[in-house]
Formats: sequence, structure tokens, C-alpha cells
Amino acid sequence: MEEHEAPIEELVIGELTIPFNMSNVLMITVATVIVLLTAILFTRNLQMRPTGLQNFMEWVIDFIRNIINSTMDWKDGGRFHLLGLALIMYILVANLLGVPLAIVVDNELWWKSPTADPTVTLTLALLVVVLSHYYGVKLKGVGGYGKEFVKPMWFLFPLKIIEEFANTLTLGLRLYGNIYAGEILLALLVGLGTSSILGGLAGIIPMIAWQGFSLFVGVIQAFIFTMLTMVYLAHKVSSDH
Repeated sequence: MEEHEAPIEELVIGELTIPFNMSNVLMITVATVIVLLTAILFTRNLQMRPTGLQNFMEWVIDFIRNIINSTMDWKDGGRFHLLGLALIMYILVANLLGVPLAIVVDNELWWKSPTADPTVTLTLALLVVVLSHYYGVKLKGVGGYGKEFVKPMWFLFPLKIIEEFANTLTLGLRLYGNIYAGEILLALLVGLGTSSILGGLAGIIPMIAWQGFSLFVGVIQAFIFTMLTMVYLAHKVSSDH
């Protein structure tokens, strides 16, 4: 498989140089716009008796509510309802953007799933972990929240710090690994399909099958990320954790 480069631009501020992957910038923006337009489209004509798109959106909202109720009490978790809705919609769209096609310009890969880049998924994971600490302190106070790190024994404190780093890595890398592996295999099948007429005949059925499976994986990974987010938040804000 031919390796494609990432379109990198550098922002220079004095002696500091900050590289930007412009493909990530593009795809993050595309995913954000799609989610925003979807939310507007699905809720622009709200009715007391929902039908069509509004009915689907209300099903998604109820689905997120059930995820929260399965991890914590609603009095603790109700404030995370919109967070869960935004996460599952954004990650689902981001996961699926690279399934139907990839766009390469001058050997630079521009169109792909943004979640096929570890920088994006680890940033999402870091956001979740930071939010969990923020709400833990907000709801329990600095003293009460700090005590959670020395329970049941004070000498477990270093292990709990390591656990926080491990949670960030596993949450981000799990999503990245699944989406990236799916796009790599799709690229291999595309290479097989374009190698020759025989290769095209041999690759078309596996490609269609794998695209269907990639759609399934994209949906499942969006659900898993959102579920684990609520689990992490529950451990920080619930009094019974």
C-alpha cells in the first residue's frame, strides 16, 4: 500500500513553531458542521407528537438518558445529558467520514476519518478526563474530591495517578485503533481492486463487505466512547463510587 503524507502547515510564533495537520483541521470542521446541521434539521419543526426526524432525535436523546441511568443516578448525571448527545453524534459522524472514500491530492491524504488520527482521539479522551476532574471538584469540593485519591489506603495514591493516565490512553487509543485499522484495510482493498481487472473482480465483494462492517464498527465505537465517558464521570461525581 502506498503511504500518503499528511498535509502539514506550520504556525511560527517568535521562536515557537507549531505544526498543524490540515487534514485534521478540515475533517474536524466538516464533522462539526455536519453534526450542527443535523441537529438543526432534526429539531427545526418540533411537535408535541413527534414524527420522522424528530422521532429519531428523541430516540437518540432517550438512548443517552438510558446510558446515564445505567452508570449513575440521574440527579448526578442529568447535567451530562447534552455532553453525551454531542459526543455520540460527533464521534459517529467522525468515524464514518472516511468509510465511503479517501481523497488524496499530490500524495497528501486530505479526506479521512478524523478519529483515525491519535492526536484527535487522545484530545477527546483528555477532554473527558479533565471534565471528570472538574465536576468531581465542583460537586465534592477540593477536600472531598482529594480524599478519593487516598481511599482506602493512602499509599495507593501513586497507583490512582497512573490510573488517570491509563484511562486517557486507553479511551483515546481504543477509538483510534479501531477506526485506523478499518481505513487501512479499506485502502488495501482499493489497491487490490485497482491493480487489474482480476483484482477488481476479486476485491469488490470484500470491499463492500468491509465497508458495511466499518459502518458497524463506527457506530459501536461511538457508543463505547460515550458509555465509558459516563462511567468515568460517574466515578468522579457519584457519592456511591
